[in-house]
Amino acid sequence: MSRTIPTINTARATLRAMRPDDFDRYAQIWAMPEVVRFVGACPQSRGESWNGFLRNAGHWQVTGFGQWAIEDHASKAMVGQVGFFYGARGLGEDYDTYPEAAWFLDPAFSGSGLAKEAALAAHDWFDRVVTGPLVCRVAEGNTRSHKLAEKLGYAHLRKTVSDGRDYVLMFRKSPPQV
Repeated sequence: MSRTIPTINTARATLRAMRPDDFDRYAQIWAMPEVVRFVGACPQSRGESWNGFLRNAGHWQVTGFGQWAIEDHASKAMVGQVGFFYGARGLGEDYDTYPEAAWFLDPAFSGSGLAKEAALAAHDWFDRVVTGPLVCRVAEGNTRSHKLAEKLGYAHLRKTVSDGRDYVLMFRKSPPQV
C-alpha cells in the first residue's frame, strides 16, 4: 500500500512529509530536554529517534494520516512536527480508539505562534479529508499546549497518569464553530 503525504503551506511554514535528510534534525529536536519534558519521555538517543522517525513514515502508509515535518519558510529548516496518530497508550476506550493529535517545536520557536499556525492547518486538513473525533494528551503545567488544544476545539475528557506524569486527556468531537 502506498499513500501520498500531502504538502500544506501556511504563511510561515510548510507541513510536508519527513525526508531522510530530516533525520539528523529530528533526532536533535527529540534529544532536547525542553521538548520531551511535556511528553513524559527522556531525551531520546539516535536509535530511539530513528524508531520514531520510521514510525511516523509508516503511520501514513497504514492509516492514511500521520505527522508532518514543520519546515520554517525563513530558515528552510525542519523545526518540529504536527499531525495525528494512533497511540495505543492503554488509556481506555474513550481515548485509544480515536486518532491522537500532537505538535512539537524546537524551543527556539516557542511562543512564536508557529505551533498554532501548523496545528490549525493540520486540523483543517483532517476535518476535510479524514473527519471524525480526535483526542490529545496535554501534560499538567503545559499551559501553551492546553490553550492551543482549546482553540482547536478540544475539551477536557479526564485526567490520568501516564509515563509517570499527570496529563489532561482532551476530546474533540468536531471542529470548533467559528
